[in-house]
Amino acid sequence: MKPTRIGLLLVLAALSGVIGWAIASFMDGQSGRALPVPFLAAVTLWLLAASVFVWALLARPRLQRKPGSHPMPPIVAARTAALAMAASRTGAIVSGFYAGVAAGTLPDRLTQAGNQSLWAAVAAAIGALALVIAALWLEHLCRLPSDGASSDSGLGKVST
Repeated sequence: MKPTRIGLLLVLAALSGVIGWAIASFMDGQSGRALPVPFLAAVTLWLLAASVFVWALLARPRLQRKPGSHPMPPIVAARTAALAMAASRTGAIVSGFYAGVAAGTLPDRLTQAGNQSLWAAVAAAIGALALVIAALWLEHLCRLPSDGASSDSGLGKVST
């Protein structure tokens, strides 16, 4: 597996941002209402980001073979790397989408529903960005050392 490229995440976020903006603008133009965004979306994204961050904290000593920790089996390390890659891509798409929705909701910010949708979309976009950051860190932890050190030091790590 190759490491996640920031450029790919930016492209995914930009494309989904355009889609989010288009949907929010279309909804506003057709019905005169702001696209409803529940705060539960933001809460869910922040919980996902926290979960990936906690997994990274728990996996770090196992992946780095710190004294007193059990080494992570290679299959678990590979699955952790795959989870991190999927989470970073998903977070980029969702962050871009909600940022686009926030941009599309800006004209409706003077109404109570528009203001609520705007802030919920901003909170969701930031939560998804936190998910991307946590996932990229977790993916970084799963990388094999590139210097070709002893084969013992790399067990439990997967090249991503």
